[in-house]
Amino acid sequence: MTADQYWAQEEAYERSMFGGKLNPSLLDLKHLNYLDLSFNNFSASPIPSFLGSMKSLTSLNLSNAGFVGVIPHQLRNLSNLLFLNLESSSFSGLYVNNLQWLSGLPLLQHLDMSYVNLSKASDWLQVTDTLPSLFELRLSSSQLPFIPPTPIVNFSSLLTLDLSGNQFENTSIPSWIFGLRNLVSLHLSDNYFQGPIPVGLHNMTSLRHLDLSENNFNSSIPNWLYSFSRLEFLNLGSNNLQGTISSAIGNLTSAISIDLSFNELGGKLPRSLGNLCNLREIRLSYNKWSQEISEILESLSVCLSDRLEILDLSHSQLHGHLPDDLGVFKNLVQLSFRDNSISGPIPVSLANLPSLTYLDFSNNHINGTLPQNFGQLKNLVKLVLWNNSISGPLPDSFGNLSSLTYLSLRNNQLEGTLPQNFGQLSKLASLYIDSNMLKGVVSEVHFSNLTSLRNFDASGNQLTLKASQNWIPPFQLESLYLRSWNLGPKFPPWLCSQRHLHFLDISYTRISDVVPPSFWNLSSQFQILNLSHNLIHGEIPNSPVVLSASVIDLSSNHFKGPLPCISSNVFMLDLSKNSFSRSISHFLCFRMNEHKYIGHLNLEKNLLSGIIPDCLMKWNNLGVLNLGNNNFSGSIPSSMGSLTSLHSLHLYNNTFSGTLPSSLKNCKELVIIDVAENRFAGNIPSWIGQRCTSLKILNLRSNYFHGHIPKELCALASLQILDLSHNKLSGNIPRCVKNFSAMATNNISDYYLNPYRSSFIFGATLPLESAWLVIKGHIFEYSTILPLVKSIDFSKNSLSGKIPIEVTSLQGLQSLNLSYNLLIGSIPENIGAMGSLESIDFSLNQLSGQVPSSMSSLTFLNHLNLSNNNLTGKIPLSTQLQSLDPSSFIGNKLCGPPLTNSCTTNGVKPNIRSKDTSGLEVDWFYVSMSLGLVVGFWGVCGPLLLNKQWRMMYFQFLDHIGYKLKSVVL
Repeated sequence: MTADQYWAQEEAYERSMFGGKLNPSLLDLKHLNYLDLSFNNFSASPIPSFLGSMKSLTSLNLSNAGFVGVIPHQLRNLSNLLFLNLESSSFSGLYVNNLQWLSGLPLLQHLDMSYVNLSKASDWLQVTDTLPSLFELRLSSSQLPFIPPTPIVNFSSLLTLDLSGNQFENTSIPSWIFGLRNLVSLHLSDNYFQGPIPVGLHNMTSLRHLDLSENNFNSSIPNWLYSFSRLEFLNLGSNNLQGTISSAIGNLTSAISIDLSFNELGGKLPRSLGNLCNLREIRLSYNKWSQEISEILESLSVCLSDRLEILDLSHSQLHGHLPDDLGVFKNLVQLSFRDNSISGPIPVSLANLPSLTYLDFSNNHINGTLPQNFGQLKNLVKLVLWNNSISGPLPDSFGNLSSLTYLSLRNNQLEGTLPQNFGQLSKLASLYIDSNMLKGVVSEVHFSNLTSLRNFDASGNQLTLKASQNWIPPFQLESLYLRSWNLGPKFPPWLCSQRHLHFLDISYTRISDVVPPSFWNLSSQFQILNLSHNLIHGEIPNSPVVLSASVIDLSSNHFKGPLPCISSNVFMLDLSKNSFSRSISHFLCFRMNEHKYIGHLNLEKNLLSGIIPDCLMKWNNLGVLNLGNNNFSGSIPSSMGSLTSLHSLHLYNNTFSGTLPSSLKNCKELVIIDVAENRFAGNIPSWIGQRCTSLKILNLRSNYFHGHIPKELCALASLQILDLSHNKLSGNIPRCVKNFSAMATNNISDYYLNPYRSSFIFGATLPLESAWLVIKGHIFEYSTILPLVKSIDFSKNSLSGKIPIEVTSLQGLQSLNLSYNLLIGSIPENIGAMGSLESIDFSLNQLSGQVPSSMSSLTFLNHLNLSNNNLTGKIPLSTQLQSLDPSSFIGNKLCGPPLTNSCTTNGVKPNIRSKDTSGLEVDWFYVSMSLGLVVGFWGVCGPLLLNKQWRMMYFQFLDHIGYKLKSVVL
């Protein structure tokens, strides 16, 4: 089936449904006793009241037919009705005000009003209890508010009761239900019932089907439940059950299906579970069995090797290797061991399971190669092996998996090329082979018969696609991820044939071409569009194209010209590291009457210029705004203060001037402010410390700020990076710096520095926050480890006074730069308490006194500059200090290593060089000491090495001395 045929079939199915309104001419069928209009599309049409006049009807099925509105009370006239199914196709479809009309149906045996809104039908129990012949009552997900605590009911014939999915106000099961001794099937799932499993169920021994799943029962499984010998289907999943499973479970001899998944059960699975010879389905996932997988499978093979059809032990803390005889379970249809710690290879015998349709071993530690006989699984529909350590090539036999619709091998270590016979998997809809080590050429042959393919992710491999310029693929994709492939140098023209493509990532694919206009015409269909990290050039047309994908990443290319216009629905736009130029006004002021949904805008490192227009009022969902490294000028518009969700503001390396507008105080969510390398002036605003209390990075480097450092900044307890360098600040360093709590510990509060709870939005990975920081005398861009950095830089100002001793309380600080100021006094004696310091720069100040001895305890220190001060005395001894370059200490009156000046008790001893040695001086003390060491070593050890007899006598002497010492001590 081709893609066009697939969509045509979908449309044909919709056209085959009846719709519109029912014609009253149905009344002419006076002897009609069976009417089934289910699964049609009478949308926006109520159930016609004239159906109540069809009094010969014994069976009426209107389920999932799209009817809406109130159910007509005229249905009460259908007094011969035995079967009535009004199950709604949605919560908002059908409803009733009461159920009194049901009393007119005395012969009714089967009633299904699931998903009908019964929230107003407080009489539901009272009315249904009057139906003497009723043996099946289904009111699932009907918004019933509560179960009346009626002491006695008359459901003498009732065999099936389904009240699931109503989430009753009752927290316990009413006692009248326990009196329904004839019940065969009881469904009470998803109702918020709490406490232990009620003992009242103990007498309902006729039950064959019991479903108590999706509640909050928090007891162990009661022993009396194991005595239900007639029980065929037991579902206690998605509760909070604890404890172990008793060996008495072997008494459930009629059991066909057992579901205990999503609980807190633990211990070992009892071997008696394998004695339930009628068992077909076992679902025990999301518990804590902590057992070897081979032990479980061995116990189940006793009686179930040719019966078991479904086995799910996912997320159960299982370990060990898969047994070689896994293939003995001949009738397995579904097998899942995902999210465990199972290791070893996949057994070859697995291919002996001819009925297997679903196999999931994902997220384990499975290694080895894929069995070559995998192709024998002709009925396999879904194969999931992602996130293991499977290596080697993809077996050629995969091409024989003719029923396969879903294949995920992502995040393994697969090698080699993609087999050509993958192209024969005509039913394959989803293929995920990303994050492996596949190499080689992929051609049109690999896709020749993939007519059903909808989702293809092969990112993170080193594959090269070679297709003709006029190739039209046989598929119509919805998602395509080919990151790191070689698709270039031409832009792939076949992409323009994909009319249903919503998610596209062809980043890092070596394309160095212009995007064809026919591709931009498809832009409205995308939800994710990623063309980043290529060499794509040319302009993006502004008319008629308006980019509308939720996530757009065109960064790191050579796009030029004006910025493209975007739809109001765009959430993330990254156009950074291109050559876009001209003004930004048309971009920000486009469709000013529309509210912008965008939360992440990155225009960093382009050639944009001009002022920022005052058009930001409608952009107040912005969480990240990066305009850094452009040619913008002028002042910041006051409308930037309307960005009340702003989390990260990057304006660095432009020529902005004026003061920071006071309207920014409205941006209380700010975590990053980076306005470095501009021409801002005035005092540092005190409101930064008063209003932006979540701030973690404040970078004002290289501007014209003057005045004192405001003490209000000390209120920024979360601050990790503070850079005020290269300004005109004066006055003292505030002693309240001790209040920078985040710098006082090594804790990491938020790794991603991200305004969103997840780094994945709409299925795309958001770029990490980054900042340019001067650390250890060099400027670097930090991104991945940015949340780990803790730094203060006050250098190149006119700060005066002493270094406050309070700074030593910042024991998580890694870099401290106070150079190029007018600081006086001594270095704080307790600086050694700042154990995380890697870089200190106090150079070009007027510091005096000695280098504190505690500095020798700074074991992480690898960059120190104390040059050009008035320091005196001896440099403390430590591995770090003596390994530094002597230039770190020049311009002082210091002595001792690493300086060549040696110290005397009275100060510095002159360094007198011999005129005869041209500056090279030989210290004979060290020479004679070295010679003495060599001679002494070989004088003693040499004879012992060369003469065996002497060696034996020497060790005997040592033993004798050892014994004598031992006797003295004892």
